[in-house]
Amino acid sequence: MIRFSSLLWAVGILLVSCLLGGFEVMAKSDAIKVGDKAPDFNLPAQDGKDVSLKDYAGKKAVVLYFYPKDNTPVCTKEACSFRDQYEVFGKKDTEVIGISADSVDSHKEFADSQHLPFKLLSDKDNAVRKAYGVASTMGVMPGRVTYVIDKDGVVRLVFNSQLDAQKHVDEALKVLTDINKA
Repeated sequence: MIRFSSLLWAVGILLVSCLLGGFEVMAKSDAIKVGDKAPDFNLPAQDGKDVSLKDYAGKKAVVLYFYPKDNTPVCTKEACSFRDQYEVFGKKDTEVIGISADSVDSHKEFADSQHLPFKLLSDKDNAVRKAYGVASTMGVMPGRVTYVIDKDGVVRLVFNSQLDAQKHVDEALKVLTDINKA
């Protein structure tokens, strides 16, 4: 029943958004942009261990994706799309990390049920979401934004789309291919 009510809530928000002009997350003026240095963070993952962006500095690029909620239809599709391309990201020397406000326990259940090979971080107070300037749709639904951060910690992609889960993966792979050509 809880999942059904969450789904109804999400569908209602999306319908209102559509009626008012679209699904895209509105950009905030303080949002992180391409060329900016990515803010560091330290958050717990589904295994209970803390993860920091600086753990990857100089070693790997990072695809950092913010999503609204575990176990919802579009979020599950997005996570599974990243999962299905995880080997491709690995071949591009890139780590995938998801962030939402869900608890560590929720992330563990979600990662286990969907066989996700990457870290899901719990941003309970939305501090990292705010540091990156990830806006909400209609001020209610947390935004869905993907960042590609190179080995030097520089943002190379910012992609916003509340509903096109697959395009987050496609756009990240395009940018990583360009980075690897350089």
